[in-house]
Amino acid sequence: MSRVALVTGGTRGIGEAVSKALKAAGYKVAANYAGNDEAANAFKAANDIPVFKWDVGDNEACAAGIVAVESEVGPVDVLVNNAGISRDAMLQKMTYEQWTQVMRTNLDSMYNMTHPVIAGMRERGFGRIVSISSINGQQGMLGLSNYCSAKAGILGFTRAIALEGARKGITANAIAPGYVATDLLANVPEKVMEYIVGQIPVGRLGQADEVARCVVFLAADESAWITGSTLTINGGQLMD
Repeated sequence: MSRVALVTGGTRGIGEAVSKALKAAGYKVAANYAGNDEAANAFKAANDIPVFKWDVGDNEACAAGIVAVESEVGPVDVLVNNAGISRDAMLQKMTYEQWTQVMRTNLDSMYNMTHPVIAGMRERGFGRIVSISSINGQQGMLGLSNYCSAKAGILGFTRAIALEGARKGITANAIAPGYVATDLLANVPEKVMEYIVGQIPVGRLGQADEVARCVVFLAADESAWITGSTLTINGGQLMD
């Protein structure tokens, strides 16, 4: 029987690529999304992947959503914590709402999504938790104190969960992409984008499919000895 993979933010950007790559690899995939019904329905129609709408920053909504996924698709074997937002501002101009919005979606979601599935993974003796961090969780960036904090927090969460699940067949790993050509960069000014690309040794932005291949690798049964790791994929911009 195919393993079940749940991808948060799974209908657009990196999440869309991950959902499609996991399905192509033989997984039964469920894709979570937060609010863009039009995009989600188009994704569902094009890929024959069921979609489930809820806010990953809402603890109760996550618990209910996962029940719905497991009732329709099956117990979650692979959890991909991909959903993320940005609300950029220099700290002196950042509102508390901008701070909390990013922390809820990008970091609180780690608990909200992982807590409801980890007991089942432990009982079945298998689990793969792959969480999408960022190059900006590994280094600082002007105007991104909220985003950097949340993405760095994902790395600490991953290491702790890796230790907790190690003897139960559960691995937890993070992926830290650099700048990837998705909607998240759509509003970046052209001059800033030129500067960013100029800092990338390979001379281009990453592609969502390139990140998706990393997720498929870490989700595999054969990746059982890789846990607590951060897979850095950034075109050489930050070498760890």
